[in-house]
Amino acid sequence: MGTPQWDTALILVIDDESAVRRSLRRMLERAGHTVLEASDGRAGLTLFQQHRPELSIIDIIMPDMDGIEIIIEMRRERPQAKIIAISGGGQTQGLHFLDMAKKLGAVEALAKPFRAEQLLEAVDRALQAAPA
Repeated sequence: MGTPQWDTALILVIDDESAVRRSLRRMLERAGHTVLEASDGRAGLTLFQQHRPELSIIDIIMPDMDGIEIIIEMRRERPQAKIIAISGGGQTQGLHFLDMAKKLGAVEALAKPFRAEQLLEAVDRALQAAPA
């Protein structure tokens, strides 16, 4: 895979499952990234506005405010925002939501479960992608 160009990126992870957030944090920090975590969309949007992360990783299926709503709001505030959508909402349903997320501006989409290498490759591609 080579040496990541973005070894110090600030990455925001928004997922309502604490075990998923912990796992993503471990994978990302091992790769040299700094991670902010939010357990819901509203808290995630606040961190997004305050810290302006280089990349946001957003779970699509969450209570209160789903990932699709978060992506729309982030892209409204910062059209160049780089986003990876993740979902484990069932094979067909999850894929449908991931397709929708990409149409709304997510640069990468991953179906849960995924391996650390898949995540880190998606992160590298997303960070290197030209701004929208």
